[in-house]
Amino acid sequence: MTTNFPRRVFILSGLAAFLSGCADKFRTYNGPKVTRLRMYKAQRLLVLDGKAGVLRTFPIGLGFAPQGHKQFEGDGRTPEGTYVIDRRNPDSLFHLSIGISYPKAADIAFAESQGKSPGGDIFIHGGPRKGIDPMNKRDWTAGCIAVTDRQIEEIYAMVKNGTPIDIYA
Repeated sequence: MTTNFPRRVFILSGLAAFLSGCADKFRTYNGPKVTRLRMYKAQRLLVLDGKAGVLRTFPIGLGFAPQGHKQFEGDGRTPEGTYVIDRRNPDSLFHLSIGISYPKAADIAFAESQGKSPGGDIFIHGGPRKGIDPMNKRDWTAGCIAVTDRQIEEIYAMVKNGTPIDIYA
């Protein structure tokens, strides 16, 4: 009976160490620098480019009304054009998120000319709740770009603030 106790402790402590390693959402990345992101709305594809070419690709979900350029707050569209990754949110309600510099001055001017707000807070982020795969429902955000929690962990580690992002229809 006493010979089983140390083995059980060893197995349980090993399992606990393994599971705690899986729970950390902050990964490290030591590969080539991501120099640009390209997002293709129609293909639901996010591409991370490096100096020598494509580093990674990810399937994505979009806003609930994905066609066309985002014009107003609440329209469910994802912006189109060239923007910059400008912020990070490690405490996001959507696991992790990186912010896109929408709206630009032209976006603001157009929305104001129509008497509306352009909206804001456009992010690339993970799932809506822990354990729920956002890819089960393709376009569910309010205009953001959705990937799985595991994918945003990788993207969050790879992409730095100041990286340009081109968003195509």
